[in-house]
Amino acid sequence: MPIFTRFTETIDKKEDKRIVSVTVKPVVTDCTGTFWFTDLMLQEGAMLSGYVINTETLQKKYATGDEYAVSGKRFFNGIVRGSATCIIFNLGKTSTGLDWKIYPNQNMAAGSISLGLGAGAHKATFTKAASAGDELSLLASTRECLKNGSATDKDGFFQYSAAGDSKHPVTVEEKKSARLYVEFQEMEDGDVI
Repeated sequence: MPIFTRFTETIDKKEDKRIVSVTVKPVVTDCTGTFWFTDLMLQEGAMLSGYVINTETLQKKYATGDEYAVSGKRFFNGIVRGSATCIIFNLGKTSTGLDWKIYPNQNMAAGSISLGLGAGAHKATFTKAASAGDELSLLASTRECLKNGSATDKDGFFQYSAAGDSKHPVTVEEKKSARLYVEFQEMEDGDVI
């Protein structure tokens, strides 16, 4: 029976410059047997927190819900002016991806709209300018970033919510505002692979 072990390492940059590429070369020396490297991932911050597929258990949707979680999708609405921290209540038993939609109330410059997790890690920034009434979507469920229904560019990561509650800093252009909509499916651990 295979045994999977998770290893993590923090990589510190020597200089305060933008990283444009990273090369990873897994190496095993002085041992025998068969080795598999799976789910190699780089993420911002010093703590392991990424929304990734687990190699041991599958996630599943709640079939009927339980005392707290629901079987259907949950959603929250909000308004942000400049910046705010949104609290997402995920009553599921494990992390889940978030589908965000942002509707600017005024025109906004390229790179002025962003979402994050906790103190700002796992950040995603919309790289194109937005007009009042646009619909900007960052959809973890389908791994899409859209502007008015068409693919658009972003820098950063799709968003997720930890089980329990999670804090999400949302930033729009200073002195401007936007409507927010976030939707997600609460999940629980499924079958062991």
